[in-house]
Amino acid sequence: MSEEKELKLLEKARDVFMQYGIKSVNMDDMARHLGISKKTLYLYVKDKEELVHKSVFLHGQDEDEKMKEICAMGLNAIDELMAIMNWVTGILNKIHPSIVYDLEKYHPEVHYAMFDQRQNAIYECMMKNMKKGQREGLYRKDFNVDAITKFYIARLEIIFDQKLFPPSEWSLPQVYMELFKYHVRGIASEKGLEYLATKKLKTTK
Repeated sequence: MSEEKELKLLEKARDVFMQYGIKSVNMDDMARHLGISKKTLYLYVKDKEELVHKSVFLHGQDEDEKMKEICAMGLNAIDELMAIMNWVTGILNKIHPSIVYDLEKYHPEVHYAMFDQRQNAIYECMMKNMKKGQREGLYRKDFNVDAITKFYIARLEIIFDQKLFPPSEWSLPQVYMELFKYHVRGIASEKGLEYLATKKLKTTK
């Protein structure tokens, strides 16, 4: 059982959970989607909880690498934020609407551990972006970077709230786009707003 084989299995398992949700996929379903026997699947994980845990944290690691890649591109703060927005939107287009609810209700330990991990990674990324934007004159300098970063992180959780944003009325990319526009226009300076006007932000509703 090589690490490479396990990594490929976890990548495929993650994609299955993202497409169908977590609660609705049992281990028989997963084995079928992966094209292996359930016996083989249990050589890699002891139960569904462990499979969810490993799949979710693999996704988190991939997100971290992608954010670092975007931040290393040398873009200005607004272009960097838009690159992150486009990447996140692509992910949200593939995610089943119930996935965060499923994690929180049926795998709370995984959910809270993942939430802590994501908070730290997103905090660092957004903090650097805001400080860069202030240096470049694209963001206002009259706001508290730490507070606004924490507000942003808190709002991210809300986009998955199906009571506030029923899947029958809102897609995840639509809700995220509204959050993005609210955030960037709220922190942009006059110079930043002028620059932002040259970009095309989709209107979702």
